[in-house]
Amino acid sequence: MFALQNDAAGVNLGKAFFLTGHPGVGKTTVLTKIIDELKHRGFKVGGMISSEVRENGVRVGFRIFDVSSGREGWLASTRQRSGPQIGRYRVCLEELDTIGVKAILNSIAIADVTVIDEVGPMELFSAPFRETVLKALESEKPVLGTIHHRATHPLVLAIKNRTDTEIFEVTTDNRNELPALVTHEIMKKLTKN
Repeated sequence: MFALQNDAAGVNLGKAFFLTGHPGVGKTTVLTKIIDELKHRGFKVGGMISSEVRENGVRVGFRIFDVSSGREGWLASTRQRSGPQIGRYRVCLEELDTIGVKAILNSIAIADVTVIDEVGPMELFSAPFRETVLKALESEKPVLGTIHHRATHPLVLAIKNRTDTEIFEVTTDNRNELPALVTHEIMKKLTKN
């Protein structure tokens, strides 16, 4: 999953760029390097990023961050008492919607690139999140995101089947090269507009 989709004239069709790969391989690290490089080049990047939270070496949940405003909240936690459950975690739909979804919507309105990390089982419990992902994909702006490697939700399958979407599998062998490659692909899209 390293090749790029091209039309007959050899012109890149991609407008959405998603990273996938096994847990812990470095998808979010690759994503943040791309974000940093785009910002360094003067582009406005918005959307949401998620990261795991560990206490004493044990994962206790996941936080979400608004790339533009810096607002943050819980995506899921072992301490959350309500909400959909995945394994030991309960999803905090309220914070996902008020922080994550809002971050993506704001990015569609004002940023050059919209980040969605991650389209995965926890996030997909939220109907507003699913609707907002589609809205981002239908916008004119490039989308940079991550997809859970085993997700089979209809939205994930739809993303993977879009002709304007490129999927990059992050591995230990390519994760150091991917930030420059994906940044280059996004830059081609941004400089065309």
